[in-house]
Amino acid sequence: MQFLSDNSAAVHPRVWEALRAADEAQAPYDNDALSQRLDAAFSALFGREVSVLWVATGTAANCLALATICPPHGGVVCHREAHIEVDEGGAPGFYLHGAKLLLAEGEGAKLTIEGVRAVIDPIRDDVHQVQPHALSVTQASEYGLAYRPSELAALGALAQERRLGFHVDGARFANAVAFLGCTPAEAAGPCDALSFGCVKNGGMSAEAIVFFDLGLASVARYRRKRAGHLQSKGRFLAAQLLAMVEGDLWLANARAANAAAAEIAAACGERLLHPVEANELFVRLTAAERDALRGQGFGFYDWGDNAARFVTAWNTDEAAASALFRAIAAL
Repeated sequence: MQFLSDNSAAVHPRVWEALRAADEAQAPYDNDALSQRLDAAFSALFGREVSVLWVATGTAANCLALATICPPHGGVVCHREAHIEVDEGGAPGFYLHGAKLLLAEGEGAKLTIEGVRAVIDPIRDDVHQVQPHALSVTQASEYGLAYRPSELAALGALAQERRLGFHVDGARFANAVAFLGCTPAEAAGPCDALSFGCVKNGGMSAEAIVFFDLGLASVARYRRKRAGHLQSKGRFLAAQLLAMVEGDLWLANARAANAAAAEIAAACGERLLHPVEANELFVRLTAAERDALRGQGFGFYDWGDNAARFVTAWNTDEAAASALFRAIAAL
């Protein structure tokens, strides 16, 4: 009964069907018919014209997006616990050719206006200090908390005021939309680029970079090739993304994952370190309690010395979720 990560979840049957249907000769790279449909599909989803590039990993999606809005001599403001800081092995520095991550604080790994200003206001406007050029938020955050549209609007206004590019790491964007019950556009806020997660939500090997600033996409195409992410059989990546967004499979999958997390959360009570707003639970557990749960067959990650992280997915088994509920309640 695995609750390690939604990265390990099964590929959705509709995605497999789309991959099989794409297995015929077409134009290479992103000149195939499926790739050519992405702009229209995502434009319909967000209710405005966007330009979309596929890549194979979330790391590449984040870093290629940021590389288009931050020069090598600049800085990207992000949360101290953001994925680009903690879990991408220095990839931002590699893709951005040395640009610096400027780390801000905020409850639940969410940026606030005050936290961002605390980082950027002391920076002198001279060549001796790294100047901020971009702002990156994670929707939902590293602790599974969703930015409300009003919070994104305020951060976007600050970014505009300070002439910062605005990026959203949407590895679990679908889970945020499902929780908020708002439109995808509202959950993305006034950003310039969004990394639209697919792999954690039932995909196999495709992520999308959604550019709301169409000019950035033209630059990113060259960066994608240089980074080794222009796959010759790109139709297979496009097929996965289309299977997700055409028919709203992306949202149905996220709702299922969120529902499983909410069921388990009901057993946790005051053990919860953060509210459960997506598909992640951070639970206070002693070492003995963690051993007891593992002894019953539950897989999860330790989170420091006295906590654990549980992650549900689109295909989390109902019986497994109920069993975890009972096991935590019985501790």
